[in-house]
Amino acid sequence: MKTRSSRRPGPASGAGAGARGATQAAETYLDLVRECPLRIIHTEAEYRQAVAMLDRLSDLGPARTEDQTQYLLALSIFVEKYERAHEPIPASSGVEMLGYLIETHGVKQRDVAAGTGLADSTVSEILAGKRRMNVKHIEALARFFKVEPAVFLDD
Repeated sequence: MKTRSSRRPGPASGAGAGARGATQAAETYLDLVRECPLRIIHTEAEYRQAVAMLDRLSDLGPARTEDQTQYLLALSIFVEKYERAHEPIPASSGVEMLGYLIETHGVKQRDVAAGTGLADSTVSEILAGKRRMNVKHIEALARFFKVEPAVFLDD
């Protein structure tokens, strides 16, 4: 009968401990909680500490252990709660989102028109605020940018 080895090897034990580094191998769930407790974030300093921890764990990518992944998921809930209360996302219009997506994707209006099947003039008029987006426009833009259609709905 096979027995499972401990999921939490110490810094010098377990296969691959040297490859991951003693620090990462020793980071069990409880080690991470001791370093940055899982609790409601009240101050900017606590927020910065939590974000630094999220960044550090995210940077591990596929090398992240199950404990690290579970901790990251739990901590992200507290960070999100703090951000919603302290850094609300300003409302934006569908046109503003379209402009943002064009800019961040590094495409031009004519690329959007060609990729969506919309006329160049239609894309131009939407961006200029001369034409409102209809369902056909929203669906085509959502497919092109690979986002949810709701992104283009005005708040």
